[in-house]
Amino acid sequence: MLYWALMFLIIALIAAFLGFGGVATAAAGIAKILFYIFLIVFLLTLIMGVGRRGNRV
Repeated sequence: MLYWALMFLIIALIAAFLGFGGVATAAAGIAKILFYIFLIVFLLTLIMGVGRRGNRV
């Protein structure tokens, strides 16, 4: 998911450089959403991993 966020960020930068404002805005928005989803999933898996580690005997 982080890969796709970076790809949309690169697309947004290239589109902004070439003057395609609408495409750049849309790609940057998608990249931002994907990055936030990645952070949420990462934090959830981190918390779940710490929780499981404490239950081992």
